[in-house]
Amino acid sequence: MSEESAEDIVDEARQWWRTDIIDVHPGEIALRGYPIQELLGRVGFVDTIWLMLRGELPSSEEAALFEAALVASVDHGPQAPSIAIARMATTCGVPINGAMASAINVLGDVHGGPGQQCMEIYLEIDAEHEKRGDLGEAVRVVLQRQRDAGVAYVPGFGHRFHPLDPRTPRLLSLVDAAAAGGTVDGRFAAIGRAVEDAISAGRPQRIPMNVDGVTAVIYCELGFTPELGRGVFILARSVGILAHAAEQMTQGGRIKGPMPKSIGYTYTGPARRSVPVDDDERRSTS
Repeated sequence: MSEESAEDIVDEARQWWRTDIIDVHPGEIALRGYPIQELLGRVGFVDTIWLMLRGELPSSEEAALFEAALVASVDHGPQAPSIAIARMATTCGVPINGAMASAINVLGDVHGGPGQQCMEIYLEIDAEHEKRGDLGEAVRVVLQRQRDAGVAYVPGFGHRFHPLDPRTPRLLSLVDAAAAGGTVDGRFAAIGRAVEDAISAGRPQRIPMNVDGVTAVIYCELGFTPELGRGVFILARSVGILAHAAEQMTQGGRIKGPMPKSIGYTYTGPARRSVPVDDDERRSTS
């Protein structure tokens, strides 16, 4: 067996990490082929996010719709678990990166994931619609499939706090305007509205689309994958997390838990009891 040449070893090392995203050499930085000095002052941060994730710069209309979705997801108050965790972590003395990491780590399937899950449902309905040619039937089939799989509710609809999420009508109007202008085709807005109609049918009150449902519409319209949908939500929410962690640093406080000490919590375990003194007594209590 012949030994690898030095050139082969160097080539293998260079191929170990491959990326289309950035090219860096001494004195040179290029993002997706664009020299960084040409981007600076000419391309905004939202456009740069799109460029990094999608490989090309967005149109101004795409960037505006994308930015609106990001702004809508920035914060939802200290009652949101991720924000509360950032503030609690700060009072435990961790630095800003630790507070942000602690908060971001809870943005999982339940708190942070419904937007991705909603996108997956929209895409499934879109595929079913293409096969069947009837949107209402496609919605019915997919929602029944969800129920058969044990899904108790449709992510992206209803809200524990808002009777009508104030972000939804505005974002939907921006999608409609973008569709009218040809930036997007509007089919996922139609899917989202059809889902809302279907799950609200026969109920005394509608179950309206929430911010997860409407940003799922936008990210599907713009061609993002569900995984990137969750990722950009986390990116947006990181701004709120940073703001709250920084505010808590200025307010001070030490080891603040989820509620004031005067409120306490509910204990549901056994009543006070004595420790058994011998084996017979231990056996009688087991």
